[in-house]
Amino acid sequence: MAGNDKRRGATRKPGTKKGMVVGSGGQRRRGLRGKGPTPKAQDRVPHPAKKRADAKAKAEQQRAKRKAQSETTPELIAGRNPVVECLRAGVPATGLYVAQGLDIDDRVKEAVRVAGDKGIAVVDVPRTEVDRMTGGALHQGVALQVPPYRYAHPEDVLQAARDSGLPPLVVALDGVTDPRNLGAVIRSAAAFGAHGVVVPQRRSAGMSAVAWRSSAGAAAKLPVARAVNLTRTLKDFQAEGLMVVGLDADSDITSDELELATGPLVVVVGSEGRGLSRLVRDTCDQTVSVPMIGEVESLNASVAAGIVLSEVARRRRQG
Repeated sequence: MAGNDKRRGATRKPGTKKGMVVGSGGQRRRGLRGKGPTPKAQDRVPHPAKKRADAKAKAEQQRAKRKAQSETTPELIAGRNPVVECLRAGVPATGLYVAQGLDIDDRVKEAVRVAGDKGIAVVDVPRTEVDRMTGGALHQGVALQVPPYRYAHPEDVLQAARDSGLPPLVVALDGVTDPRNLGAVIRSAAAFGAHGVVVPQRRSAGMSAVAWRSSAGAAAKLPVARAVNLTRTLKDFQAEGLMVVGLDADSDITSDELELATGPLVVVVGSEGRGLSRLVRDTCDQTVSVPMIGEVESLNASVAAGIVLSEVARRRRQG
């Protein structure tokens, strides 16, 4: 009879009754926790943006590693003329490598003699070893080992100018990445009476063996300073009374009209292709161009720097 059946039927097991659950306070149902906001594209592993970000970070690490190695690894200056000129200039060399069986001329004899007089070790090595050490550069059988370059501080350059008793003349490079241009600018700066060269710490050529070679030893006589921020350094120079003149092909004022040449001066040279960066150009007190007769759009950075520095030196000689 219905209602008298003793069978348990569909009954719940003890402890499975719906209702309040310990810890919920009986106010809400148990639910899944959210995973939070969606990560940015560069943080999601399978996303292409993540791969690009990782590749960029890896490239930055490799650049930093190469920079650290270049600052601690000796450089090798190759070639007979560059080696002799560096030795004459008093470059702080640590070793002179001469290929065995070399056809010795007056330059090699002078290099060996000067190195011996200065206490620099002269080592005879197989020519294949010189090839390996110089990375296949045109060494003509001789290579000079120099320690990593010790950069000056921009304030040191300004102090050297003050100590000279002459109006300060400083050359600054903006975005010049070719070490041959850097070396050539240093050589021109030394030839025309500049007191130092300033290069940015980033996106700029450094004092490598190629720069040493192009400077023909002038870097041993003229301080080269590194600026963490070139624009800020130029403003510091302005605060000390120096006028900043930038080389700009679009300027209506030519170097022949540079009336600021006889006073305290900073000449800023940009790269051949890009020229001066916007911030640096805005910082300049004046921009000048190099007068040209032909239909050449621009000059090599080191050539343009040499022309302007020559004009500055001419005006200063005339008083």
